[in-house]
Amino acid sequence: MIYFDNAATTFPKPRNVYRVFQNAAAEFGANPGRSSYPLAVRTSEAVYRSREVCADFFGAMPENTIFTLNCTQALNFAIKGLAHKGVHFVISDMEHNAVLRPVHSACEFFGGSYTLFESDEDVEITVKNAARAIRPNTRALICCAASNVIGLCNPIKQLAELCARRGICFIVDAAQGAGVLPVSLKDGINIICAAGHKSLYGPMGTGLLITDGKFPLKTIIEGGTGSMSESVQQPDFLPDRFESGTINTAGAIALGAGVEYVRKITPERILSHELSLCERFCVGAGKIGSVRLYNEILPESRKLFAPVVSFNIEGMDSAQGSSVLGERGFCLRGGLHCAPLAHKKIGTLETGTIRFSPGAFSTPQEVDMLLQELKRIKI
Repeated sequence: MIYFDNAATTFPKPRNVYRVFQNAAAEFGANPGRSSYPLAVRTSEAVYRSREVCADFFGAMPENTIFTLNCTQALNFAIKGLAHKGVHFVISDMEHNAVLRPVHSACEFFGGSYTLFESDEDVEITVKNAARAIRPNTRALICCAASNVIGLCNPIKQLAELCARRGICFIVDAAQGAGVLPVSLKDGINIICAAGHKSLYGPMGTGLLITDGKFPLKTIIEGGTGSMSESVQQPDFLPDRFESGTINTAGAIALGAGVEYVRKITPERILSHELSLCERFCVGAGKIGSVRLYNEILPESRKLFAPVVSFNIEGMDSAQGSSVLGERGFCLRGGLHCAPLAHKKIGTLETGTIRFSPGAFSTPQEVDMLLQELKRIKI
């Protein structure tokens, strides 16, 4: 099996992540933040150490770093936590359903609206398009750090400056950015939502909601937090306000190990490695007549893209193509990748695409094996 579906979930994980996860499940069995006996205290301390690691990685305070089940939950907390009557949101035309659906739902519930702006390879055009979409009642601009379909990056720093000038909240869906692209509150982002199980190399069932605290959020889930238990009101302080119920304790602890791995190797080195594999794939696939590429990552365009390439095989829809490759030992995802806006943008809404997304442990030899297999496929 050769795995090229890292944009969905990175696999394999670093060995230490597996070790930490297993040890946490075996050794930290108490409920963190709920009791004062020694095991509970040790468990709470282990969770807090992981929280500190994650906070430092994103330029945040530990108390403003909230563990979630995934990036989607974090985005729902952020988007619906900001919504109000007549709300208006601005989102890019590449957004995943994890942004589009909560925005649509919040606008339906509150009688609000949202506007899409067109992302472009030209930074100035993207920022101008976003600026034109902002209205007097705009509450937030929400965009992905990079498309999960074609890897096109949004100009995060410039959009952060735009939002600061307009006095609106800037939320970044960092599912395809955290761990490979520079995503930090220090760049002016107000809220970062990240998937723990992707390029942060944590386990499934982990995510992060990270805020600078400038835009307080209403809750959409309330419950037991281990604090202020005498009150019927949800705590007003972080992280308790958004960590109702028992968190994925072993997952949260292991996520810290994943972030430490990324920090040690450095996102820059991981990105360079993965982009080189994408370049190798694009150059090779471009010579195969039956393969159509929808984005090409080459040396002159590397700064514009995250390591994701979409393609199709002539005579097959994306589901069939990915299934054929799967039968031959290659794991690539076909379909719409939960991102119909991005597929509409590149004209593949009817067919979807096959997505090639290498990871830190992918090799040039594996890319060459995939290219050889693509040459062998008969229409």
